[in-house]
Amino acid sequence: MPEGRFYILGLGPGDPELMTLKAARILGQVPVVAFFAKRGRVGHARTIVDGQLRKDAEELRLEYPFTTEVDVASPRYLAEMGVFYEACADKLREHLQEGRDVALLCEGDPFLYGSAMYLFDRLEGAEIVPGVSGMSGCWSRAGVPMVHGDDVLAVLPGTLDEETLTARLKLCDAAVLMKVGRNLPKICDALRAAGLFERAVYIERGTMADELVIKLADRGDGPAPYFSMVLVPGRQRAR
Repeated sequence: MPEGRFYILGLGPGDPELMTLKAARILGQVPVVAFFAKRGRVGHARTIVDGQLRKDAEELRLEYPFTTEVDVASPRYLAEMGVFYEACADKLREHLQEGRDVALLCEGDPFLYGSAMYLFDRLEGAEIVPGVSGMSGCWSRAGVPMVHGDDVLAVLPGTLDEETLTARLKLCDAAVLMKVGRNLPKICDALRAAGLFERAVYIERGTMADELVIKLADRGDGPAPYFSMVLVPGRQRAR
C-alpha cells in the first residue's frame, strides 16, 4: 500500500480569508487533520479552519505538555518537548503508513517560528504550503510600511535578554518583535535604550475580530497577551 501524503499547511495570521487557495483546497480533501493546541484551549490553527474540513475528517489534537510554564533554556524543556514531538510524529506516521493523507495545520507560515517544523524534522516528504506570516498581517493591518531601499529588517524574539535585544535593535533600520507576552516590559526598556520607543507600534490579535493597533507609547509596559507583536518601521531615509 502506498503511503499517504503529508502536508503542512500555513493558514495565515488569523483571518480565514488570508488562507491561500492551495491550503483551502487541500484542507477540504484530506481525511486526517492534525493541529497543536494548549491544554484546555481549542487551538488557534483549528479555530481558523472552523467549518472548512471534510465532514468525515478525523481530527488529531496534539496537546502541548506545557507552553510558558517551563523555561526554554531548561534541560527539562528540551527533553520533554522532544518526547512530545516524537509521539506526535508517531501518531501521524501511523495514518500515513495506512495510506491516508494527513494535513498538519500551522498558523502563520510553517517555517517562521512554527511548531510544525519539529514534525517536518521527524517525518520525511512533507509538502509545505506557505502562509501569510503574522508580521505581514500585522503591518498590513496597522498600515505601517516597514522597509525600503537598503533598509535592514530584524526579526527579534522577545525572549532574548535585554542587553542582546538592545544591541540588535541598534544595528537595524526596522524591527519586528515577536514572542511579546510577558516580555513586553523588557522589550520596552530595550527600545528606549536603542532610541526606538517612540517609533514602535503595538498590535494585538492582528487580522482577528478583536484586533488592537496603537502606538506602543500609548499602550503601557504591562505584559501582553500571546497574540501580540511590536513593529518598528524603517523608511527613515529620503523617499
